Amino acid sequence: MSWTELRITTDSKHAEALSDALFDLGALSVSIEDAAAGTSAEKPIFGEPGEPVDQMWDHSIVVAHLGDDMDAALTVAAAANAAGIDHPAFETVTVEEQDWVRLTQSQFDPIPISARLWITPTWHESPDPAAINIALDPGLAFGTGSHPTTKLCLQWLDANIRSGETVLDYGCGSGILAIAAKKVGAGETHGVDIDPQAMVASRQNAEQNGVDIAFFLPDAAPTGEYDVVVANILTNPLKALAPMLASRVKLGGRIALSGILSEQADDIIAIYGQWFDFVPKAEEDGWVCLSGTKRI
Repeated sequence: MSWTELRITTDSKHAEALSDALFDLGALSVSIEDAAAGTSAEKPIFGEPGEPVDQMWDHSIVVAHLGDDMDAALTVAAAANAAGIDHPAFETVTVEEQDWVRLTQSQFDPIPISARLWITPTWHESPDPAAINIALDPGLAFGTGSHPTTKLCLQWLDANIRSGETVLDYGCGSGILAIAAKKVGAGETHGVDIDPQAMVASRQNAEQNGVDIAFFLPDAAPTGEYDVVVANILTNPLKALAPMLASRVKLGGRIALSGILSEQADDIIAIYGQWFDFVPKAEEDGWVCLSGTKRI
């Protein structure tokens, strides 16, 4: 069995209207992608804690999977009419039936983080049973250990967490950093994320790894200070969150920040330098992890 995948090129003003119209016309599924994904013009979008995501890519691709009885050209024309726009450019791709579970699993092998720390998908045997292994499956929340920002944070935690230290993972995604901190010796550990799906994924992953971690949406999070705060998000939210994140670190405590491009590091250091003394940055593939100690 195969499906017809319809790909419509449009702009930020009309992507959602086209998406809604395609659903109303009977599309099996609809999603919106960044037309510049994988290029230097790729644009991340995000929402600040407690606020809705109200941004869209300047140039988008609306992707819809059509049923057997849907003609692509007629569907595009009807969707454009419903959205009140001129007929947009589109293309169709035939998607063959596959074992999607096996295909997804084939893309994720165990990831070595350090000599003693591995990220191991649950369907794999651990390459080193004597190592600290984090069992993690790719899910609906960011953080599998494969991206340089996550890997850099994991390496920092592995090298720097002291036994019993309290840890806050802000923007926890899959919970991978909080889980790693706990596994390498942290004491009470909390995770915070704006995405309710991250709460589900984080709690499931923590249970799967046999660690006790509490996860919260921002409005429900405790307000105390921690020995260590780690935030692997993006540069703009890191700037906006600087006073809050700094306030969550104890005097003499440490912070680790990632999701930062190398050319953005100086801007982050300038802002967080009000509170922290930074050590030289760690870098991989153009991404950096910045870490510092809060001045007493």
